Amino acid sequence: MRFRFLSLLALMLVASSASAELKMSSIFGDSMVLQRDQPIHVWGWTVAGQEVSAELAGHSASTKADASGRFDLSIDALPAGGPHEMTISADQSKTFRDVLIGEVWVCSGQSNMGMAVASSNDADLESLAANYPNIRLISVPQVGVQEPQKDFNGQWTACTPESVRNFSAVGYFFGRQLNQTLDIPIGLIDNAWGGSAAEAWIERKVLEEDGNYAELLGRWDYLAANHNHEAAVAKWKELHAEWAKEKKGNAPRAPRNPLTGNQRPANIYNGVLKPTIGYTIRGAIWYQGESNAGRAYQYRDLFPLMIQSWRDEWKQGDFPFYWVQLADYKNEVDAPVDSEWAELREAQTMTMSRLPNTGEAVILNLGEANDIHPKNKQGVGTRLARWALAKDYGYKIAHQSPTYRGTPEGMQVKGDRVTLKFDHVGGGLDTFDVNNAIGFSIAGADQKFVFAKAKIVDKETIEVWADGIENPVSVRYAWANNPVCNVQSAEGLALTPFRTDDWKGKTEGVVK
Repeated sequence: MRFRFLSLLALMLVASSASAELKMSSIFGDSMVLQRDQPIHVWGWTVAGQEVSAELAGHSASTKADASGRFDLSIDALPAGGPHEMTISADQSKTFRDVLIGEVWVCSGQSNMGMAVASSNDADLESLAANYPNIRLISVPQVGVQEPQKDFNGQWTACTPESVRNFSAVGYFFGRQLNQTLDIPIGLIDNAWGGSAAEAWIERKVLEEDGNYAELLGRWDYLAANHNHEAAVAKWKELHAEWAKEKKGNAPRAPRNPLTGNQRPANIYNGVLKPTIGYTIRGAIWYQGESNAGRAYQYRDLFPLMIQSWRDEWKQGDFPFYWVQLADYKNEVDAPVDSEWAELREAQTMTMSRLPNTGEAVILNLGEANDIHPKNKQGVGTRLARWALAKDYGYKIAHQSPTYRGTPEGMQVKGDRVTLKFDHVGGGLDTFDVNNAIGFSIAGADQKFVFAKAKIVDKETIEVWADGIENPVSVRYAWANNPVCNVQSAEGLALTPFRTDDWKGKTEGVVK
C-alpha cells in the first residue's frame, strides 16, 4: 500500500511539474531574427499568476501570467545587430542564443510562394551561392484544423546552400535583395500552402460576421456533417487490394480528407497562421489567387477582408502587405474572351485602393503557358523587393507597374480613336520585343471585343483603335488567362491589366 501511495505521489509531482513548464511558441528559438526599431512582443505559457521576465541586449521587461497561464510582454525597440541572447525567466528559464535584430517578413500564399529554391531557375547556382548567415529562415508545417493551435514544429536556421534548397524561392530572393541592399539581418517566415483558398487563411468568426460568406460556410458545414473519411479510406483499401492482384493501369489514389485540407474556411488560419500571430514583423508578402479564380468577383472583398483581419489580430497597425498578381498561364487565344484569371487580377489590383500600405507586383511577362509554377522566381522576388525598398526603406526606385488612370480623365474618345492616360510610368511607357504596343482589345456598345492596334503617343499616353469599330466604348488590356502583351515602363515593370468598362464578367455572382 505504501509503495502504491508513493508511486501515486511521484506521478502527481511529475504531472504538476509538467503543467508548470515554461512553454513558448516555436517562433521563438535559437538563431531567430527579431524585428528592429519596434517593441518586441514576447509571449508564452507558465503557471497562472507567475512572475515572468525577459532580458535581451541589456533591456528587460516583466509581467505576470494571467489566469490561464498565458503571458505577454514587450521589450523595448532595438536597432539592427547581434548576435544576442534572450532569456525568459518564470518558474523555469529559457535562453535563446544567436539572436539577431533586423527585418522580419512573412512569406505566405499557395504553391508559387511555397515553391522551393531547388525548383527555380538556376537552382544549382543559386544554392551554391546561398551563404548568407544573416538571413534566417523558418517554415511552418501544413496543418489544417478548426481549433486554434498554439505551436508548430519548426525552427530557425541560418541561410546556407543546404538550408535554402527547400525554402520558398520567392521569399528567399525577396529577402536576399533586402539583405544585400540594407546590409542588416533578415528573418523570413514561410507558411505557404500549395492550392490553398483565401478563405482558409481567415478566422471563421471573421467570415461569419462579415455576412457575405454564408453560402460558402454552409457548404462546408454540410460536408463536415456528412463526410465519412474512414469509409472513404476503407473503400480505397478495397479498390487498392483488387488493383494489386493484377496491377493493371494506375493504382487508385488514397482519398484526401477535405476537412483537414487547405480549402476549408479557417483551416490554415488555425493550424498555420495562428501560432505566429503577434510575432513582431515588418510586413508580409503574398502569392495566391489561382484557387479563387473561379470566384474572382468575390475575391474583391475576400482578399481585403483577409488582409485586414490579419492586421487587426496582429495589432501592429497597417503593416505592409505586398502581393504577386497572377502570371500569364494557359493557352493563348486568337480572339478576345472573358477570363476568370483576368477578373482575379482585376480584384487583386482593386485591393490597392481598398487598403493602405499595400502593393502589387505585376508579372505578366514572367509566366509560362504550360506551367502554373513558372520558374523565374528571381524576377518575382525582386519585384516584391522593389515595393519594400521604396515604401518601407526610403529608396527612390521604380516599384509600381504603370496603371490605367481611370475614367473620366484617363480615357478620351475622338471618332474611332481612344486615348488612354497612365500613372506610375517611371521613365515612360515602353514596349518589349517589338515596337508596336500589343495586348489591347476594343468594343462598341454591343460589347463585342476585337483585338486592337495601339501606339505609344508619349511617356504616359497610348492611342487605341480597331478597324470596324467606329464608335468605341471600352478598351481592355491583357484581358485573358495568357494575354499576348508587351507594354511596360522603361524600367521593365509590366503594364497592369485593366478594362475601362464594368460589364458583367464570368464570375460575378459566383460565391461558392
